[in-house]
Amino acid sequence: MKKVFSIVFIPLLIAASCGQELKAVVKLVPNNVAKLNVTGILLISQSVKNGPVTITGTIYGIPPGLHGFHVHEKGDMTKGCISTGKHFNPERVNHGAPNDRVRHVGDLGNLNASEDWTAKVDITDTMISLSGPNSIIGRAFVVHEKTDDLGKGNSTLSLETGDAGDRIACGIVGIQ
Repeated sequence: MKKVFSIVFIPLLIAASCGQELKAVVKLVPNNVAKLNVTGILLISQSVKNGPVTITGTIYGIPPGLHGFHVHEKGDMTKGCISTGKHFNPERVNHGAPNDRVRHVGDLGNLNASEDWTAKVDITDTMISLSGPNSIIGRAFVVHEKTDDLGKGNSTLSLETGDAGDRIACGIVGIQ
């Protein structure tokens, strides 16, 4: 038994410690209560443990303008995007902009949709991770109907959600 354990476990341990790039994927689907057909695929990568995470992809069917974009705490879509819970915020701090020192881990700012109803995503973030306590694996990305005010509005809603409005699309982060 020890020999089998050594043959299987030791190579896995070595591979895990070699710093292999971590990858994840999200398939965005329309919120079942929204009247829009917002879809897309997001590819997520982290080449160094505890290093920055890159999110790339294209979102289709999204109205022109700015739209709040966040990681939410739950990978649950049983009742549409509302089941994804609140913004991923393990530190229990106020909402903020992606470059703010104090912000939710899941605060990724705004997507800018063009006149052809598409948004190119190319984000690099240092707070989210694909492993450890800030891991987004199994959580959900959510696209909102309105501009995220980045916590700069003078209201409780601004400090909690960026006042970004309804959820128009969401998808669960899965290992790729």
